[in-house]
Amino acid sequence: MKPLVIAHRGASSIALENSLAAFRAAAGQGADGVELDVHATIDGEIVVHHDPSVLGLPIAQARARDLAAVPLANGEPIPTLAQALDVLGKLKVFVEVKVLDPRWDDRLLATLDRGPNPSGYAVHSFAFHVVRRLGEKRPSLPRGVLSEVETRSPKQTLEDASAQTLWQERATIDERLVQTVHGLGATLIAWTVDDPGDVERLVGWGVDGLCTNHPERARPVVDAFPAA
Repeated sequence: MKPLVIAHRGASSIALENSLAAFRAAAGQGADGVELDVHATIDGEIVVHHDPSVLGLPIAQARARDLAAVPLANGEPIPTLAQALDVLGKLKVFVEVKVLDPRWDDRLLATLDRGPNPSGYAVHSFAFHVVRRLGEKRPSLPRGVLSEVETRSPKQTLEDASAQTLWQERATIDERLVQTVHGLGATLIAWTVDDPGDVERLVGWGVDGLCTNHPERARPVVDAFPAA
């Protein structure tokens, strides 16, 4: 199968990252799916934002209604995860969990359950314990673990996080790593891949997904490769 083209924080090259505008534009840029970031407010709303604070207001200490009144740079409100899922429709959605108090695990899972494409959702994180915890509560939920350094033992890394997908920084990937991950029955998604030359090399090595700020660049390269 050809790798998925995953829009990093939506169509972030033409719209503000992690905004509803970026999510609306993703499919038109050639994306199969979208990667986005989430935090939880103090009252348990799951919101989409990369940084832990907005205009100096820590998300984890803010109430949802107060956060909703803070506009993004494009004038839109900070989206809730539910709003983002509605806009993304049938696209696959890869949810990077930044910080999540265990109290709100069930809120996150319920939001995914209510989305228009629940079978197309997955979670991932740098925080091994969060990935493990969500897996214990929902074993059927696809889970990934992020790595920005060379992964010397993919087996140990995946097992430690109870994950089935390794999200690996593009510069630390080689063909041997891809083969090793596949030999474990797992998948590998490369991030963040914007150069068409990198796309071509990684597709040739057999990665399962490409997270990119430029899905419009990756799409033709991926489509030009014969299906495995």
